[in-house]
Amino acid sequence: MKIFFFRFNKRGPRLLPGDGKFKKQFKRITGHYRYHTLLAAGIFFLAVFYCLAVLSPVAAQGSAHDIVVTIPSMATAGQVGKILKESDLVRSHLAFSLEYGLNNGLSTPQVLMELVNGHVDVQSFTVPEGFTTAQVADLLAAKGLISKEKFYAVVAGEDLPYAFIQDVPEGDKRLEGYLFPDTYQMMRGDSEGSVVNMMLKRFEIEMDDLDYPAQAEMAGVTLHQAVTIASLVEREARIDEERPVIAGVIYNRMDRSMPLQLCATVQYALGVNKPELYYKDLEIDSPYNTYLIQGLPPGPIAMPGRTSLLAAVHPARTDYLYYVVKPDGAHAFATTLEEHEANIERYRQ
Repeated sequence: MKIFFFRFNKRGPRLLPGDGKFKKQFKRITGHYRYHTLLAAGIFFLAVFYCLAVLSPVAAQGSAHDIVVTIPSMATAGQVGKILKESDLVRSHLAFSLEYGLNNGLSTPQVLMELVNGHVDVQSFTVPEGFTTAQVADLLAAKGLISKEKFYAVVAGEDLPYAFIQDVPEGDKRLEGYLFPDTYQMMRGDSEGSVVNMMLKRFEIEMDDLDYPAQAEMAGVTLHQAVTIASLVEREARIDEERPVIAGVIYNRMDRSMPLQLCATVQYALGVNKPELYYKDLEIDSPYNTYLIQGLPPGPIAMPGRTSLLAAVHPARTDYLYYVVKPDGAHAFATTLEEHEANIERYRQ
């Protein structure tokens, strides 16, 4: 075996000691070294060029446009890459899951960054306090988030695992009062059932937070009755401070077996919010017309918010039996019919 010793300096390797044979072998070694170095450099630059080409945007800047891509949550990396490739979002296969609003003017690293940063294609909507099921359906349909037909199918008859609606009759009004008014976010493509469940879950959280069933029991009503009273308060009251007072009027009239005679229930029975009710409107044949029925209607007439829910189980203790709305939105309360008629004369001129 021959052992060669090399010394490296600024001018390159130098063989010690040397003769003709050593020099030939040294040239052969350095030749192989240069060849492999050039080959590695060539492969490196080809790889860089390939990566730049593969990772570049699919579309030119001027022709780029947004693309919505839906990726199943259990999709493999290969399946995700295939979906992105088929959607003309990347030139090669990538990974990730969920539903994203992307643009084919992004480079592959930018697509990855969008995925990592969670820029999912989320739609927001707000259900105001006092909305009805019909208004919720109209709102979501107008935003293109649901099919009203499928939404009502879920509302009317789908099996929903919530104790507070187990004894509520099926039908389009089954979830009235229980789709909690709040701001929600949903993914484009979410089913009608998932949207309904999201709002019912929010109501369930509110019930647990308030310990509402226990509070309703202390008030002498069932949870369904409490939510119904809360919905009446929601539609009748315009000022938060008056909500417990209006709830107190409702309890007082029920205690005296007086019809509630609430205009909001007539509006609900009519299915429209008329600016002014006429005597013929008060004669509509409906279980929700509290000018004709005794006690509470069969269920809520709107989605009550937290303030109205609390007012329904903590009514103000007063002797009021009547009230009339004033021009500023507040109410004038009265204990006798004579006082009430005087208030009507005063504030409805």
